[in-house]
Amino acid sequence: MHPRHMIDLDQLTLPQLEEITRMAHAIYKNPGHYRDACHGKIMATLFYEPSTRTQMSFQAAMMRLGGNVIGFDNPAFSSVVKGENLKDTVRVVSNYADLIVLRHPKEGAAKAAMLYSKGPVINAGDGGHLHPTQTLTDLATLSETKGRLNRLTVGLCGDLRYGRTVHSLIKTLSRYGQNRFVLISTPELCVPEYIKDAMNRAGCPFEEVFDLGEAISRLDVLYMTRIQRERFPSNEEYERQKGVYLLTQDKLRLAKNDMRILHPLPRVDEIAPEIDDDPRAVYFEQTEYGMYARMALILFVLDAKNAVAAAAVGDNSPLRCANPNCVTGTEDYLPNLFEKGGRFDVCEYCEHQNDPA
Repeated sequence: MHPRHMIDLDQLTLPQLEEITRMAHAIYKNPGHYRDACHGKIMATLFYEPSTRTQMSFQAAMMRLGGNVIGFDNPAFSSVVKGENLKDTVRVVSNYADLIVLRHPKEGAAKAAMLYSKGPVINAGDGGHLHPTQTLTDLATLSETKGRLNRLTVGLCGDLRYGRTVHSLIKTLSRYGQNRFVLISTPELCVPEYIKDAMNRAGCPFEEVFDLGEAISRLDVLYMTRIQRERFPSNEEYERQKGVYLLTQDKLRLAKNDMRILHPLPRVDEIAPEIDDDPRAVYFEQTEYGMYARMALILFVLDAKNAVAAAAVGDNSPLRCANPNCVTGTEDYLPNLFEKGGRFDVCEYCEHQNDPA
């Protein structure tokens, strides 16, 4: 059975992930075959944060499937500016659309929207937490350009703390056999503990290093990320971190001839422009594969015979999440949902570890 919503790729089994990847490949090879697959369907894109690739990729995906698109790309042009909360927006829009694609600056917002939507909700990025459809893009890209999703040494470089694309990709590739990670960042931008816990649970080896030049020769895949100004609590902290990592031709000369360079984009100054012409750079092709991956995902979640009801909501806890960017901090009507994770209570929205003591 397929989950009705797509909040986190952890919801999917590996066979289901492989089904979506195979479908993306089939659409890539024969897009005309799917041009009426969503005829009469409506998708709502609710983007509370700026986006180019993700929003337009979803819109193009639905239109290429023969469906229609409604929504907003700036909350200032919606009732959000009047003070409407997320629950009310989702309840109203789910009366109009067959599925909702949500991007939101608060971590756990997609999980929160799922509680109130009549139809499927797809997480298009929730703060610095997760970005599952970018990971589907990455899987499709690796499948097409490397020919496999296992036995890879994957280097991730840059903002690994706030980079939601990094978090989703690590969690997913950890589930495939014999992958290992080289985490290249400053100490201030290292991956959160819950991502390290996911790798440890999966028995997936990883190492943390500071120097990109020292690590690059060992990599099958290099996943570059920008230092994200919008995720930092202050501009001073951002200024201290920006420009630390730059992929240059000198560094690339040390890399394998068949290494692949991915980037979720947009880039700022972390990849020198001349590298665009290197055959190892596939980040622009990655955007095309992403459209096909999202076409496959739309078909997957709208497949009525496979749709199942959302999981039951747990008991409302008296504990409040301590994460200042958790959606529960601003949407105060939400039930407080936690799972036990050792000595910590883990917020079901944002995965922040909260000490109940």
